[in-house]
Amino acid sequence: MTGCLDGRVALVTAAGSGIGRAGAIAMADEGARLVVTDLDAGLAAATAGEIRAAGGQAESAALDVRDDAAIAAVVAGVLARHGRLDVLHSHAGIQIPGKLEEVSAAQMDLAWALNVRAHFVLAQAVVAPMRAQGGGSVIVTASNSGCQYDRGMISYATTKHAAVAMVRQMAADYARENIRFNALCPGFVDTPFNAGFETQMGGRAALEAYVAETIPMGRWASTAEVAEGIVYLASDRSSFVTGLALVIDGGEIL
Repeated sequence: MTGCLDGRVALVTAAGSGIGRAGAIAMADEGARLVVTDLDAGLAAATAGEIRAAGGQAESAALDVRDDAAIAAVVAGVLARHGRLDVLHSHAGIQIPGKLEEVSAAQMDLAWALNVRAHFVLAQAVVAPMRAQGGGSVIVTASNSGCQYDRGMISYATTKHAAVAMVRQMAADYARENIRFNALCPGFVDTPFNAGFETQMGGRAALEAYVAETIPMGRWASTAEVAEGIVYLASDRSSFVTGLALVIDGGEIL
């Protein structure tokens, strides 16, 4: 049985856990060869190992997406080993809670570095090889916070809005070259990434109550549900889709 990503090569950042891991596994299940990276080399290796154990193809590497030279080296390595790069899922990011008076300039700089600049550098690194091979798909993880405003989350909402705007600009600039850029905008998924919201809301019980009461569907998303969106954006199922902010949030944005 063939998958919708057979023969494709995909690079994923922050693939050691949560949505990044689920997306990498889902793409591998559809036949892609995965290069999974994470700040924690052990977590990246575990994801790659799980893919291989299931019969898929994967390799892993440590990557700090704040390091431009490291990004260039990882992309060059993928091209040297595989001769192409079809999908980039630039997933790494950070969530820092707080309103204007509660977030330092240094924290805002960190949010910008991970939630905007790193996506820019990664996307820039893959444009030339994707152009040379006739196209590709770039998926940037933003958030439904990039399409709405969260109380007391100035650095997060600001940088996620910027990520969505950047994706749309890149999509407009490269559509004629068949390089598609789309933003993945999940809502609440039960992963450790929600630590900022949990702190802001006053603990786990309060966060659970928010999810149950505020989200129209009344529950968290699973990482597998978000991974379906990743496969869609990575594959030819979305061949005429670019510049999309794909919101997967159970109706929270409504």
